[in-house]
Amino acid sequence: MNQQSISRIMHRAKVEAILFLSLENIRYLCGFSGSDGVLVISGQERTFLSDSRYEEQAREEIHDANFKKYKQKIEGLARFLGALGIKRLGIESNAITYEDYRKLQEKLPRISFVPLAKEIGSLRVYKGAEELEKIRRAIRIASGSFTDTLSGIKPGVRERMVAENLECRLIRRGSHQPAFNTVVASGPRAALPHGVASDKPLQKGETVVVDFGACFQGYHSDETMTLILGKPDAQQRKIYEIVRRAQEKALKAIRPGVSFRRIDAAAREFIVRAGFGKYFGHGTGHGIGLAVHEAPSISPKARGVAQEGMVFTVEPGIYIPGWGGVRLEDIVRVTGQGCEKLTGLSKDLEENILVR
Repeated sequence: MNQQSISRIMHRAKVEAILFLSLENIRYLCGFSGSDGVLVISGQERTFLSDSRYEEQAREEIHDANFKKYKQKIEGLARFLGALGIKRLGIESNAITYEDYRKLQEKLPRISFVPLAKEIGSLRVYKGAEELEKIRRAIRIASGSFTDTLSGIKPGVRERMVAENLECRLIRRGSHQPAFNTVVASGPRAALPHGVASDKPLQKGETVVVDFGACFQGYHSDETMTLILGKPDAQQRKIYEIVRRAQEKALKAIRPGVSFRRIDAAAREFIVRAGFGKYFGHGTGHGIGLAVHEAPSISPKARGVAQEGMVFTVEPGIYIPGWGGVRLEDIVRVTGQGCEKLTGLSKDLEENILVR
């Protein structure tokens, strides 16, 4: 899988092997789904290394790789790398602690370590058919769970209870675990982009931002809904509509060859023109797959362009301290002519008013 891409990285960086440490890349490249281990790719050879806790699991799961057991991680890894006789080693530098990096350097003084975080970060940017189906499955689990939860989102119920109910339903429907800590932020707390559910009771007339996701066979979903518990006032309607239209602008901008900055600007410039630019402080989207946040980034500083097969979120928002906020998030797949929206929950305001 992706051997050509890895070979290109090795050739350009002039390294003889690459050390992978992130669990997402290890799973992507050899199938291991456990919580500890490393993968070394040297030429056409792949070796997954872990301890005795994962020996049976590794032998059942890994493909296109050999298994080697160590007793102590750094010591075992250093012995294996030293035996390769290489001079330059590419390393997933954003997935190793400084202490482990320092220890490896001490044990392998004849090997030059070449950081390849940026190059490796693009390995999973294109989603194949099997990956896409797993993402779709995660989305179906999440959207069904959210719909099941709606009847319990009402005045007097605490944010934490809403989150716990939703997460329980995610597991019942087949999610391995929630994709992340579910965000339920109501009233003024909706101004917190990552307002993890608190003990605050929901109140009539408030906006409620719910950000949730499922995990199916390692692949994640991520969707944000903004609900209103009562007849929306003029400000709520105005801000909700600005965010909805900003998202719509970004979605229409997506097609192969369009820069990520341009996609971000399509949403951001609309919010700026509406007078709320200072209240939109994060990027418009991020890639999603084996990690909830992965390449590409859709932001003002992002580099690169959209290409067919990429999957990422589109999630503009407005967050006003003391008032609250609105965020709307969907997952899209870039197609040959534009994009396909993978998430299906309606973002129309009238369909997201819960108490009338």
